[in-house]
Amino acid sequence: MPFYLRESDVSLQLAGLQSVLIVPCRFCPAASLAVRENEPYIELFRRFLRTGAYESFIQTLTRRLEDRGIKTAVFDSRLLHQFVACMWTSRRREEFAKRAAQFDGVVVLGCDAMVETVSSSLESTDCRLIQGMEIEGLMNVLPTLRFPFTLSLELHSVTDVAGPRTH
Repeated sequence: MPFYLRESDVSLQLAGLQSVLIVPCRFCPAASLAVRENEPYIELFRRFLRTGAYESFIQTLTRRLEDRGIKTAVFDSRLLHQFVACMWTSRRREEFAKRAAQFDGVVVLGCDAMVETVSSSLESTDCRLIQGMEIEGLMNVLPTLRFPFTLSLELHSVTDVAGPRTH
């Protein structure tokens, strides 16, 4: 089950930044936006493994930041095994840290686990981490496959998740 995420207001956290690297996870945020916008999650032959609603969200965020005079870039990959950011390899984390070092801040579009992945990768930089999405809960979805390989997700419920637990 993917996390159901919503956009955070990052306006105040952007104060003083001149450049931002947008770091998207392509799993939970994409599924959340596809469900919220009632659009397909995957349209293999139209967008390959990209989700239209999520791509629009990233483009809108980029435009909003650039309208504020902030230089932006997206840390992206076309490789399937790098789509789920909370499972990046050590090599991918190193690539990210090198790229992030060129920016004043990073806007993380993903869950808390991704924020932790990005945070631990940024330890050697002065880059400000900005959490661009918040968890509302876990999605219970019904996937529907239509010809030609269009995958849609119907939201059945959102289950609250407990906060951090101490052992």
